[in-house]
Amino acid sequence: MNHNIAIDGPAGAGKSTVAKSIAKELHYIYVDTGAMYRAMALYLLRKGIDPKDSKQIEEACEIVDITLDYVNNEQVVLLNGENVNGLIRTEEVSAMASESSKNGKVRERLVSLQQALAKRTDVVMDGRDIGTVVLPDAFLKIYLTASTAVRAKRRYDELKEKGTDGISLAEIEKDIEARDRQDMTREISPLKQAEDAILVDSSALSAEEVVEKIVSLVKDNYKE
Repeated sequence: MNHNIAIDGPAGAGKSTVAKSIAKELHYIYVDTGAMYRAMALYLLRKGIDPKDSKQIEEACEIVDITLDYVNNEQVVLLNGENVNGLIRTEEVSAMASESSKNGKVRERLVSLQQALAKRTDVVMDGRDIGTVVLPDAFLKIYLTASTAVRAKRRYDELKEKGTDGISLAEIEKDIEARDRQDMTREISPLKQAEDAILVDSSALSAEEVVEKIVSLVKDNYKE
């Protein structure tokens, strides 16, 4: 049985950063599920598909090919064979991903791929419904969160560092609040803490401190 680690939580909680570091330290494979949903969102945007047009989205699921590969130990997201790592972190793609992920066919297609990866090897997987839906039997489940203000500031700093102009901290916080409502109230696989997940609040912790805490939990709970 693989010792898979599931990390769930709202946008901006630091899930991806923490999950990558944990995977590196424990020699696990990191699976960025959010990147897969973002790749789907990018495809829909390119095709001009309305996020509320369920029929067109479901048809797209039958055509689109989204896979993960690893190049020099870095995860690469392939959309129909194209490396889209540098194209899926925009606010536009984030908003589309939040909307399109409500579609049952989208989730069905991507969850199947995620579960297949977890069956092959030990993985650290982060997202919104990993512990509740994708990997309900995960060896360790973490619900990573932080206050809305802290998450907004982190996102603001990240965008400023990338040289993105015309961004407003207030608008980012408003967007995060809206995405939280969408993720927590959607009909299919809503964001929530699994009953057996351990709550970790990163509001006052650095990424390194969060990683140290979770790695300690892994070692405390590890059983051959």
